[in-house]
Amino acid sequence: MSVSEPPPVRTDADLVDSDFAVLFDRHAAVVHRYLARRAGTGAADDLLAQTFLIAYERRGTYDRTRPDARPWLYGIAGNLLRRRRREEVRQYQAWARTGVDPVAADHAGRVAEAVDAECAAARLAGVLAGLSAADREVLLLVAWGELSYPEVADALDIPIGTVRSRLHRARARIRAAAAKDQGDGHG
Repeated sequence: MSVSEPPPVRTDADLVDSDFAVLFDRHAAVVHRYLARRAGTGAADDLLAQTFLIAYERRGTYDRTRPDARPWLYGIAGNLLRRRRREEVRQYQAWARTGVDPVAADHAGRVAEAVDAECAAARLAGVLAGLSAADREVLLLVAWGELSYPEVADALDIPIGTVRSRLHRARARIRAAAAKDQGDGHG
C-alpha cells in the first residue's frame, strides 16, 4: 500500500478568489464575537454581513502574500464600527438640536410631549454626544440596555472597575450639566 500525502492546507490567500465560502466559515465566528463585544449581538449580525460583503466586493485588492485574512477582515470590521460610532454621535447631536429622540419619535406621535421635557432631552443628548465613546457606551448599556455592571464588563470585555470608573465619569458629566441648567433657570 502506498501512503498518500494529505492535501496541502489552503491559506486564506488561496481562498479569497476561489472559495470565499470556506473563508467565511473559517473566520465568521471570531469576527462576529469581536463585533458583538464592540456593538452588541444584534448589531454584530448586521456588521458581520457587511464585513464579509465588503471583503467579497474587495477581494481583488487582498494582498495574497498574507496567508491569514483575519487582520484584513478585522480592519474592515473596525472601519464599520467607527462609521457606526460617528453616526451615533451625529444622531445624538441631531437629538440635541431638535429635542426629539429619533427612537421614541416613532411612538411619540400618539403622545404630546411637554416643551420642558423636550428641552431636557435635548440637553441630555448634547451631554451624550460630548462623552467619550467608551464612557457613553458604558452609560447607555446600564441606562438603556439595563445591564448590570458585570454584564457590561462581560459585553465590553473590560474589568468591572473600568465599568465603574467610566460610569462614574459619565454620570458626573450629566449631573454637572443638570446643575448648570438649574443654575441658568432651565430646570
